[in-house]
Amino acid sequence: MKVEYLDNIAEAVGRDFSETAAADTQPAAREAWVAAEKLLLDGIQAIRAHAKASLNDPGRTVEETQRFVVERVRERPVTAALAGLGVGFLLGMLLSGRGK
Repeated sequence: MKVEYLDNIAEAVGRDFSETAAADTQPAAREAWVAAEKLLLDGIQAIRAHAKASLNDPGRTVEETQRFVVERVRERPVTAALAGLGVGFLLGMLLSGRGK
């Protein structure tokens, strides 16, 4: 119903509203597509650069991981302790069943 109303207005002005709207939105859609594609490619390049840096300096990656773990343990000590207990329990179960 709303489209008919807009078409009636467009006919009164002497042009087809749907064709005009489509023609007006195509350049904007192309620009949005190009911008999205550029952002995606920039993100992929940033990930590649970070991965290459990590491969070239594995000691740095270990240090970053250690800092990350320490920060999370400080933020949530109870959760970290329970997770550690759970992992210890699972390892104990696996190792105790080895000799059987």
